[in-house]
Amino acid sequence: MENFGNIPSCMGINKNMWELMGIFPEICNPYMAGCVNLSFYISCLLSRVLVRPSSKAAEQCSSGNFCHDNDNREDQRHSVTNVRTLEMQASKLEEQVQDLTEKYKKALADCDTVRKKTQKFVEDAKLFGIQSFCRDLVEVADLLERTAVEFEGEEGVSLRLNEIQSCLQGVFTKHGLEKMTPVGGQYDPYDHEIVCHVPAEGVQPGIVAVVRLDGYKLHGRTIRHALVGTALHTQEQ
Repeated sequence: MENFGNIPSCMGINKNMWELMGIFPEICNPYMAGCVNLSFYISCLLSRVLVRPSSKAAEQCSSGNFCHDNDNREDQRHSVTNVRTLEMQASKLEEQVQDLTEKYKKALADCDTVRKKTQKFVEDAKLFGIQSFCRDLVEVADLLERTAVEFEGEEGVSLRLNEIQSCLQGVFTKHGLEKMTPVGGQYDPYDHEIVCHVPAEGVQPGIVAVVRLDGYKLHGRTIRHALVGTALHTQEQ
């Protein structure tokens, strides 16, 4: 029997085949030679398949294809930094938006105030644009009133003067001009001007007792103060 100790390790599973070939060469040689060759080929192929992937993985790991832990951690740190930066920017933008919103609301309120004041100014201009004219016109009314008193005894003239006065008062009313009637009312410094004091029995002090000159208002605004006399205490009181 031949020594098979020098058979390669990858062919260790075929030692029995070699022994058979030494004992029965006539029978086994042709058949076993093919089997040995096939077994050798399969063993070597398995060795390559099983060993080479692990060595390839090691090479890839050593070359850095799969070992990127440090790089991944660095990328994560950069990502966290970027997120925080974006959050800070978003917070600043929100503050700017709130500030601009408040300024916008304030500007709207200011514009509305200006609009209302302008509208009020225009309305007042329409209402009181004839104020100076009305001041002059009430003097004509005073003259007509004094003339009517003077010609009270003459029916024809007095009638015509009364008609003119009525027509003039209608024009006054149409344009918002009205005569004050302060007699018997409380003295008001915004509407009245005291020119005298009159003793009056049964009248409280400060009450308007007499009117020396009629006052007028245009749409509720005094354009001429009434000249009045107020009541005083008498000695009997």
